[in-house]
Amino acid sequence: MKHKGKVWFITGVSSGFGRELAKEVAAHGDKVIGTVRKKEQVQEFNDIAPGITFAHVLDVTQRADVISVMQKTYKQFEQLDMVVNNAGFGFLGAIEEASVVEVREVMETNFYGALHVTQAALPIFREQKHGHFLQISSVAGFRGTQGFGVYNASKFALEGFSEALAQEVAPFNIKVTIVEPGPFRTNFAGPSIKRADDHIDAYAETAGAFERAMHERNGKQDGDPAKAAEVLWQVVNSEDPPLRLPLGQIAYEAVRTKMRNLENDLWKWERTATKTSFET
Repeated sequence: MKHKGKVWFITGVSSGFGRELAKEVAAHGDKVIGTVRKKEQVQEFNDIAPGITFAHVLDVTQRADVISVMQKTYKQFEQLDMVVNNAGFGFLGAIEEASVVEVREVMETNFYGALHVTQAALPIFREQKHGHFLQISSVAGFRGTQGFGVYNASKFALEGFSEALAQEVAPFNIKVTIVEPGPFRTNFAGPSIKRADDHIDAYAETAGAFERAMHERNGKQDGDPAKAAEVLWQVVNSEDPPLRLPLGQIAYEAVRTKMRNLENDLWKWERTATKTSFET
């Protein structure tokens, strides 16, 4: 039966951003279909707002399963308004330390998982002539950081395809917003983060320094995920939501710093780098 409010599909709702956003959305009366990885997490999520929040066990790396759950959602509610690609995890280690297997594991969830969910929702959004993707990236998807390169790569990939997607689907009244959070007080830097198995002492003062700082700041981050959820609610209900949304003061500062550095490089090298055309 069609719902008067919006119907949301949010991946990764067992904790952190996904959980807080689901609670915020449910508090406003919108239906929330959330995905979790374990069966024991289903009832816990359903109990957040009985009759409003509904959990499905889903591994976003399994394309066929993603399509099945998405179709079940649409069949049950006869609409789909918001899709939030939130499932993912962090990965620490210098580029040289990361094995190909480890890199692929990160990409399977952070990039391909989001791609699977996006592609599964697109036919529904196109048919409806409306929909909105919230792609939960990171400030690490805009700026590379020593010791975080593999995670950077997964989020740069997410942002690249999302930026192209926004142009492709604009004629269908489908919106895309790339969310770039800075540090928030979730379990991202705690139990859920992974590290390269290999360890090379030569990177102790670069990649290693970043890793130590992340662990030291864990639990002390300035960002409040509940307030972030409130901001996202305001954004999706605005008339002109942005393509990119840095989230938190640290994220804004990081984005501005990189933009200034890029602008400086452009000015410094423009005369040299633009001398590449055929003579006429």
